[in-house]
Amino acid sequence: MRTCHDRVFFIRLCSNRLNVSARKRAGNDTAYMTRRKFLSVGSGALASAAISQAAFANNKEEPIDASWYQRSRRFASLPMGRVAYVEHGPGKAALFLHGFPLNGYQWRGALQELHRYRRCIAPDLMGMGCSEIKDGQSLSPDSQVSMLSDLLNSLHVDAVDLLANDSGGVIAQLFVARYPKRVRTLLLTNCDVDDNNPPPKFLPVVELAKKGLFADRFVLSQLNDKALARSPKGLGGLSYSYPDRLSDETIEIYFRPLVESPLRKAQLDQCAIGLGTNVLIPIREELGRFQRPTRMVWALKDTFFPVEWADWLHRTLPGSRGVRRLEDANLFFPEEMPDVIAEEARKLWNVS
Repeated sequence: MRTCHDRVFFIRLCSNRLNVSARKRAGNDTAYMTRRKFLSVGSGALASAAISQAAFANNKEEPIDASWYQRSRRFASLPMGRVAYVEHGPGKAALFLHGFPLNGYQWRGALQELHRYRRCIAPDLMGMGCSEIKDGQSLSPDSQVSMLSDLLNSLHVDAVDLLANDSGGVIAQLFVARYPKRVRTLLLTNCDVDDNNPPPKFLPVVELAKKGLFADRFVLSQLNDKALARSPKGLGGLSYSYPDRLSDETIEIYFRPLVESPLRKAQLDQCAIGLGTNVLIPIREELGRFQRPTRMVWALKDTFFPVEWADWLHRTLPGSRGVRRLEDANLFFPEEMPDVIAEEARKLWNVS
């Protein structure tokens, strides 16, 4: 054990060493401060570089694909059931209405392009996609409009920029007629219009549905033979500009939920039957009073909805900004050409 004398000697020795160190530091003060400043600046630069790199990495766009849809899907509990939807982006809302018999996945490319400008909301309409609708619920176009109003209320959305394709266009026009103040702008692509509701080529679908056979004859057969879905007789050949690009994954996403149960099959048939009745002629006057900015983008290869009906809309809607014709596009081009949708939407919304 050290004595008190030993401790005193030890403290003095340490003190002398500290004094020597202090004198060395004082003698090299300039060099010391220079080094410190250099290290400080270097560390700051490295930190800034790291932050910038991290920010760059975080700014990379997450692809809106099948896995994104699976992770992002939400359900709104409404009187008619649980309505599936996705939403992406901040600010004013934009509502995307898909065609028959697809679901909100049709708009994934448009959401990728437009979520920086709008709060993009893409629901699965009743009887399609992943929406879980109560047995006995009407699935008519008018009922779809009521559902959309309830959905927007549940999301605290007062007004939307409305975009629609195919049968979604029927519902969009009915929504405009019933809730004109809830629509800021309207972008319509190939869809039913006035007397061409339903188009003659859709009537065989209605007849199959009335017999309870549409889900099995059309949907299930293409699920079991995806080459058929890409053929001239399938969904791809009938409605896509590039049917060979219609992937197995996309076919599954559209068709699998429709045949999950007898109820889902029956509801799909009910949707088709509802689309077999003209609901647009009665709203001619309401459309004629809708003065908000409107634009039509029309695929010319589509055999269901000839372009003269886009011209009819242009003449009828006071706020029309004309018709854009797409020479090499078919009915479901909004899925295949989201850049066209994004371009037209940004012009209509006056954003860049």
